[in-house]
Amino acid sequence: MKEDILTHQNDPAVLEKMYRGNKAQFKKEFNTIYTQLSDTSLANFWNARLNYETKEIHPGTRADWTFILIASLLAGVISKFPAFFAIDEEFFYPRNIGFIVFPFLTAYFAWKNKLSIGKIIFIGAVTLVGLLFINLLPNVRESDVLTLACIHLLLVLWSVLGYAFVGGEKNGVEQRLGFLKYNGDLVVISALILISGGIITGITIGLFSLIGFNIERFWFDYVVIFGLAAVPLLGTYLTRANPQMVGKVSPVIARIFSPVVLVILIVYLGAMIYSGKDPYNDREFLMIFNALLIGVMALIFFSVAETSRESRSRYEIWILFLLSAVTIIVNGIAISAILFRIAEWGITPNRAAVLGANLLIFVNLFMVIGQLYKVISKRSETYGVGKAIALYLPVYFIWAAIVTFLFPLIFGMD
Repeated sequence: MKEDILTHQNDPAVLEKMYRGNKAQFKKEFNTIYTQLSDTSLANFWNARLNYETKEIHPGTRADWTFILIASLLAGVISKFPAFFAIDEEFFYPRNIGFIVFPFLTAYFAWKNKLSIGKIIFIGAVTLVGLLFINLLPNVRESDVLTLACIHLLLVLWSVLGYAFVGGEKNGVEQRLGFLKYNGDLVVISALILISGGIITGITIGLFSLIGFNIERFWFDYVVIFGLAAVPLLGTYLTRANPQMVGKVSPVIARIFSPVVLVILIVYLGAMIYSGKDPYNDREFLMIFNALLIGVMALIFFSVAETSRESRSRYEIWILFLLSAVTIIVNGIAISAILFRIAEWGITPNRAAVLGANLLIFVNLFMVIGQLYKVISKRSETYGVGKAIALYLPVYFIWAAIVTFLFPLIFGMD
């Protein structure tokens, strides 16, 4: 795109077409070559347009707020289905927790991206199939297969949300990285909303208790439940309408936590050897080990999404490289432990699911660390690092779909 911008730098219609085709990539490439462009009014206009920042909070349109309000109310109502229709909570929530929020977030991005009817039908079909399938599974208590299906269904719904976010683009690398960044921003803004809501809850209950009203039951059964359902929706709208709210906070968090987690991982591996504990014979330790791996992978994904959007110092690239290397070691230990347990005690749904996920992560980490090495050796740009993750995301969706829909058929529900 760099060459196209340089070639058509004096053609506003072509520049506008390129911008609308891929806004994120256009901005990145334009900023890279801005100093090479002729000092023209058109080039200065695009620079001001792409890089204009404001400290003002955009209130949003009436249509946006109407959508958020209605979606939040519907999400709250769905979360209260067990109370309204006398449904067993242990049956309802594990299977349907994802349907309380994900479909509304997906609908929001489908609306904002003006998806075609065909893409909307695809989204609706996947969501409906997931809803019917998970609720038609037998109500078996303490079924590992059911637990795996419920957990991986959340990943399927998250993937559908990503599809709507990128506008259904098959190879939209920048859009997929934007989706990862959106998830990080949403976590930050949601945490702030929850902290504010907790303070309001404490103050409100305290004030009413002073005048003799005990409102805890009502407040938690309705206000808190509806509020929790609304948090992701409100957080999404705030991050999209006012990206400057957390746009500078999230990268700082990634830069701070990456070296901290790197040090913790190294110390943890040393402490594990010293303690004599290992994931080969301790099932709970292996579960915690894999939870640690997933958390670190999420941090790497988010950090890479931030790194690929703008130039970073060699120090930050080295931190990501070392963090990826240590995570590969952790992942290798986890895979060997799972294979050992399979060899000793046979295959189970849990072992199959964890082994598959770890192998996928292992491959992805090698792709990432390979690109990071190229950046360090100055043979490539940071864009390739993000591409290594962005193009691999559909693989996780396929595996999540396999565990959700095929494991109950392969292993049964016992």
